[in-house]
Amino acid sequence: MIKETVLDVLMYLFDNYMDADSEYGTDEESLHRELIDAGFSDAEISKAFQWLEGLSEQQGSLPVATTANSLRIYTDAELERLTVECRGFILFLEQIEVLDHTTRELVIDRVMALEADDIDLDQLKWVVLMVLFNRPGQEAALAWMENLVFNEVHGYLH
Repeated sequence: MIKETVLDVLMYLFDNYMDADSEYGTDEESLHRELIDAGFSDAEISKAFQWLEGLSEQQGSLPVATTANSLRIYTDAELERLTVECRGFILFLEQIEVLDHTTRELVIDRVMALEADDIDLDQLKWVVLMVLFNRPGQEAALAWMENLVFNEVHGYLH
């Protein structure tokens, strides 16, 4: 399914370039060729680049008016895409301050941009990683998520 493979392209990029000193460690054309060589299609690569571009465009542009006791109400489309387990995980990440209101909205925005029918918990974790990686000042939260994803530490209760 193409929606899943777009996430696969994003995961490949994250896995291979997250430690690079520059944004991706190479120019877009070279990166595109490398992704083709890795077996991804032009369509998948283009959608992944659009997804990343959307992430960078959203930085600071999402208005989030909240108070300490505010509650996020999900739209019908978001409820269809994000399982109860995913929504619970997002809430958990907010409660332990891995996500703030802005990064939560970026995560939800980027999940919706995948245009997948639904997102499972493992896919959501990757989206959270990518959002945190692209947000300055989120190093501690990123390190916590990397530990969770790469070491499969189960640090929350259901």
